Amino acid sequence: MKFQRRQVLKAAGGAAVAYGTPLFSLGDDPSRDRRALVIVGPSNHPPGTHEVKAGGRLMADCVNRLGLDGLSAEVSVGWPEDRSSIENAATLVFIGDKFPAEAVKNRQQAMADVVGAMSRDCGIVCIHYATGLEEQHVAPYHAKGEQHPLLTWMGGYFATRCKHHKSIARLMKATIEPTAVEHPILRGWQEFKFDDEPYINNYLGPDGLAENVTPLATSMLPPNDPTEQITAWSVERKDGGRGVGIVMPHYYRNWLVDDLRTFVTNAIVWSAGFNVPEEGCRTPKPELAKYEPDAIEPRRKAGGY
Repeated sequence: MKFQRRQVLKAAGGAAVAYGTPLFSLGDDPSRDRRALVIVGPSNHPPGTHEVKAGGRLMADCVNRLGLDGLSAEVSVGWPEDRSSIENAATLVFIGDKFPAEAVKNRQQAMADVVGAMSRDCGIVCIHYATGLEEQHVAPYHAKGEQHPLLTWMGGYFATRCKHHKSIARLMKATIEPTAVEHPILRGWQEFKFDDEPYINNYLGPDGLAENVTPLATSMLPPNDPTEQITAWSVERKDGGRGVGIVMPHYYRNWLVDDLRTFVTNAIVWSAGFNVPEEGCRTPKPELAKYEPDAIEPRRKAGGY
């Protein structure tokens, strides 16, 4: 089955909004410079896998290389000490082991910072394991009959070690296909193949995809018993903000995949309220060592990666 979704969504006020319509509202000043803040959370993965610091620097560099008028990107390794960087961000881009606001030591303040940002229609993008929540994160909300707010902010998440849903993480060969929808994030990239760990059976809500959530990419996984799995999605929130979840890459070397890099950069630009160019946000193939990873190629440890 190929996902077919409408090309126009309803904004909070009921008016039709075409995908890609700029959402400039930060300070109600469209001319104000807007910033994508990449927040790097904790990670204990082996060298060559996740590489969250290097991956964060690479994503910010991709955005800055575009030269889009009014949009720049910066990186915070760890939770920002200066809260104004979050308050002034047009979008928050997360990379780390589990959703960083839940994984840092100052969790309560971090979650409060994100709640404040989302309340003013800030965008959000989570990459690979940063889409992840564990039982300890969701249980306090479920006990009150509520959902974790990341479900609303981003439209879904990777449910790892959760009681209500069990997503799957497995290293495997995968073909990532853009869905058959008209969406700016899908501009300028095509189907690609790689060895990676695209999460499957991701949690998209108690009733499945919400009306304001659009699947962006799918893959027939796992290879031994394939079904069409959603590996990336976007949401247009009722507050006007935009969210994107992309459950890859696991291996740092896969940032060399041009189509993946374009896909992620498109997502950041769109989530910040900018129009994505028709040709997509394509960037030169990066020199991976430039971003100071612990390793480019994964190093094996006993029992696997």
